[in-house]
Amino acid sequence: MTTTQARPTQPEDGRTPIPVAPPSDHRKKRARSLPRSLGPVLLGAVVPGAGLLWARRWSGLLLLVPTLAAIGLAVYGYVQVGLRPMLDVAFDPGTLTTVALVGAGVTLVWAVSLLLTYLAVRPHPRTRVRAFFGALVAFVLVIALTGPPALAIRYATVQADLVHSLFEGNKAATTTELPHEITRTDPWGGLNTVSVLLLGGDYGPGRTGVRTDTAVLVRADIPTGNVTMFSLPRNLMNAQFPEDSPLHDLYPDGFRGEGDQGNWMLNAIYGQVPLLHPGVLGSSANEGADAIKQAVEGSLGIPVDYYALVNLGGFRQLVEAMGGVTVDINEYVAVQGNQSAGIPPEEWLHPGPHQHLDGYHALWFARGRYGSSDYSRMLRQRCLIGDLIDEADPVTLLRRYQALARAGKEIVQTDIPARLLPGFVELALRAKGADVRSVAFISSKEFFSGDPDFDWMRDKVRKALAKADRPAPTEPPPAPTDPTSPSPTEPSPTDQPGDGDGAAVRVADSCQYDPARAEAAVQPY
Repeated sequence: MTTTQARPTQPEDGRTPIPVAPPSDHRKKRARSLPRSLGPVLLGAVVPGAGLLWARRWSGLLLLVPTLAAIGLAVYGYVQVGLRPMLDVAFDPGTLTTVALVGAGVTLVWAVSLLLTYLAVRPHPRTRVRAFFGALVAFVLVIALTGPPALAIRYATVQADLVHSLFEGNKAATTTELPHEITRTDPWGGLNTVSVLLLGGDYGPGRTGVRTDTAVLVRADIPTGNVTMFSLPRNLMNAQFPEDSPLHDLYPDGFRGEGDQGNWMLNAIYGQVPLLHPGVLGSSANEGADAIKQAVEGSLGIPVDYYALVNLGGFRQLVEAMGGVTVDINEYVAVQGNQSAGIPPEEWLHPGPHQHLDGYHALWFARGRYGSSDYSRMLRQRCLIGDLIDEADPVTLLRRYQALARAGKEIVQTDIPARLLPGFVELALRAKGADVRSVAFISSKEFFSGDPDFDWMRDKVRKALAKADRPAPTEPPPAPTDPTSPSPTEPSPTDQPGDGDGAAVRVADSCQYDPARAEAAVQPY
């Protein structure tokens, strides 16, 4: 079989003919299919610059070498120093902003290199169909590549704004002095315990007379992570102040407000002290919070380091941002309603186990008082705090972080300094598996909020903390022989002292669903 050779064409004017090569031969050498062209593009999407090197574009080294170096440094840093430096970055607004800007630049360069890789290896011959599908695949890869970094950049920006708004510039007159400087090995500056006073009240622009109807002191033992909560009734009278406080000189026998006895209660201190004695404690971004911190410290006999005030009017936003909260309910709880005004509730929360509440119903689970009492509400608030701790797993927090940050900025005030935030994060992770107990000062034969025995209260606090600060056992207790009976090392919930005794009861035990109690519950009206 002979091959036909292309013959030169003889020009009519007699000049030497110019040989013409067959066009198909040249195109076969350059032909590239779409799948073979996308290989370097996919490689470039995984490792910046690698696709360009595959296409013999040595400019890819400008991306590949820095990328490999950054990965090596990140792995080395994590192995050598662990999580702590990452937490330091996470709570430094300036560093977070720098990380976001650098990340945006790297992502942009990476995306451009991906497009350049495709242009260098795109298929030939280029039909319209090949060009369309090749460009479409390259575009999808660029979107997939830039999506996760864009989300991370967004998170860094949100975090920087949250730290700046919530934890900076919150000067307090009752600042806790750290024994020594914070280090990576000691994020608490020598502290062995830390306490945060959780306050709940309605506040907002143009609103005066804030009353903190919720007051729960959360005290954590840093080495063990054990947590003890002390719930105080809003109508506690004669709240004490520490002897070295200027407020003790003004109220040596306990707090007394002006007018009726409603202004003498614990929940009135936040609004009354700044009104009656502005600047008495010194320069502060929130004089009311400093005053009630000292009232709780003097009444319970233990230091109160920091506070966090949550706007109950916006509390539902926080719960909604978490996707709701699951609680056990042992009594009927009113939603809305005003008993003194004769306005019935809109609906009732019914007794039952594992009820998932949205933000609106969680708010009324915490504050509903129609047909109930302050003490019952106080115990429900204690349970809700424990349930929110259980719900706050890392996956949920990360998935809903932007909504949580937005809600936190709007409804939370605090004097916790940004430099302690890494320590709080590590402590929160430790507390997830630790012992959480609660002491609720409710009406009993030993305690009356109208004339409290503060010596008795302080004694109960000391006993509760002595138990919480014990080191965790090195070995677990032996399992009981009968799986239906309680462990011999711990009394059953029914045998434990009641909340009214001022005993430190396990939150998980006292807040769990009790079928007998739920069946005996009667809807008030």
